[in-house]
Amino acid sequence: MRVMRAALAAAVSAVMLAGCATRPPTPSPAQPVAPAVSLGPAVSSATYIAQAASIDLFVIRSSELALVRSPSASVRTFASRMIEAHQGTSAQLSFAGRRLDLLPPAAMLPEQQAMYDELDGSGDFDRAYLRLQRAVHGASLSLHSNFARLGASPTLRPVAANAEAVERSHLEMLRRL
Repeated sequence: MRVMRAALAAAVSAVMLAGCATRPPTPSPAQPVAPAVSLGPAVSSATYIAQAASIDLFVIRSSELALVRSPSASVRTFASRMIEAHQGTSAQLSFAGRRLDLLPPAAMLPEQQAMYDELDGSGDFDRAYLRLQRAVHGASLSLHSNFARLGASPTLRPVAANAEAVERSHLEMLRRL
């Protein structure tokens, strides 16, 4: 029975990790592509996990707030998509981080918390929400792109590459709002 459980756990882990290693589709010429991101110095695996997790938390929580406060159906639809997508990237990050004994923080870093507080106090919610989503998704694209190319962890690089593709699609959605 123990051997069967161990084999099942190994199989589930292999399938989940294989999902992290998928390459993003190559955009067709008619499909707009996000601009190239300038790469800065590589960040450590621990810093990458902390920053990426904080961004995911901000996007999820601010989007939950948008579901309640936004008068715009298109903004609420976008917010729903952000919650679902960032719960997915957060789960991949957490799974890979646990393999490295690096747990994502349960709270936002001060920068994302300040953005959330700004949004929560905004009198023009939709404008503030979209502005902050553009800013955080741009920063996230830079973070994931940088780590996917320069990160020291072979466990986290595929997670970063997947998140990079997700962020590019989110920035494209934001361009249309």
